Amino acid sequence: MADAVQGTHQGAGRPSLTDLIERSADLKGQLVAFAQSARFDRWLTPLLLEAAGPERQLAEGEAIRITDHFILRYRLPDGSTVVDRFVAGRKGLTAVDREMLLGWRDPVEGIFEVQRKEGDAVVLLNLVDDLEYRTYSNVGRAAFRGVSKGGFLHTCLVPVHSTGGAWLVSGAMSSYPRSSATEIAQAALHLATSRPELVFRNPVKIEQGWQRMREDRAAFVEFFGSDELVLPPAEAEDRLNAYYRHRQETVVAGHSDRARGRRLPGLDLPFFELPAELADSHTIGVIYDEVEGLNFYADYGMLRDLFTDPALTGRRQHQDLLRMYLREESIAPLPIRRLADAHPRTTDMVFQKLLKKPGFTWSEHGESLLRRRKPWYYESKPRPGVSVIGDRLSELVAGRR
Repeated sequence: MADAVQGTHQGAGRPSLTDLIERSADLKGQLVAFAQSARFDRWLTPLLLEAAGPERQLAEGEAIRITDHFILRYRLPDGSTVVDRFVAGRKGLTAVDREMLLGWRDPVEGIFEVQRKEGDAVVLLNLVDDLEYRTYSNVGRAAFRGVSKGGFLHTCLVPVHSTGGAWLVSGAMSSYPRSSATEIAQAALHLATSRPELVFRNPVKIEQGWQRMREDRAAFVEFFGSDELVLPPAEAEDRLNAYYRHRQETVVAGHSDRARGRRLPGLDLPFFELPAELADSHTIGVIYDEVEGLNFYADYGMLRDLFTDPALTGRRQHQDLLRMYLREESIAPLPIRRLADAHPRTTDMVFQKLLKKPGFTWSEHGESLLRRRKPWYYESKPRPGVSVIGDRLSELVAGRR
């Protein structure tokens, strides 16, 4: 591929939407070729092989989806993306080209309901974030020939430009008929609950999530008498299931007229089951924090014992547990902060012994320690731990068209 990309935009005025879409097709083709070149083989090929499995079979659509994700969002060892490297190495790109390409690093993933067609575009409602997207394809309206109002699409979208509110299909696009509404609703619900960051593209959902989490946390504290529990795994499961049952019964009681005469699905089934890595612990810490939400921590009782009795720092088992809490990226600073705040007389001794630093004090050095050990935590704003789905997805989940 040539090292320079010649811009197609002339004159002082901004290019038209048609020009931008045409240019996007050219740039995307070059970007894909760049990503599939030998320089990125060591990262892209393992992703494709993993998806192919032992049979080494991978559907074309899935290969396209993986490659597109790799181009736009995969973080290379230096923290850059393929898009970043493409833009940095192409001196002939115009300012408009660069702005367009860099905007693609934040794609919108979702499951969309087709609202209507408007010329070359389709207007899509993302069932995950509850926002509408006016969407084009850089291959033209032919891409939407089999798409009809009320049907569904699973795809990713990228902005045509930072202004104007127009979006482009990026990567693979799978379409589904209206008759697939039940299955589509479950898939969208799973996506919304397993990846809440997709929901929170909508600022309204962020505020709704905080409000819902505040309400749920207040109910948790009222039910348990505290926002923190330390229990054996089996007891933790039982008590949490009792709590969730209580919450659902409260909701049912609040909608008695609608609920009367029909069985509510799931009411007689367990709501919560600990993952295996927690189920094997001696104790489980359950903390419902006002910012961090509901979290579970393995062997939290042992860690609490360490802060209660710093003499335990001399035991290898306790040392390793605290080191694990400091090291693991899956554990936010919350449990360590909680224990430090609850045991101000002993916290300094715990860390002095662990770190072999006699001058360490939590008040002076604690926050910098957490920032060094968990830099990822400080790179993003807090988000509510509760996803709030939109009205349309709620209707589809309930089986209402």
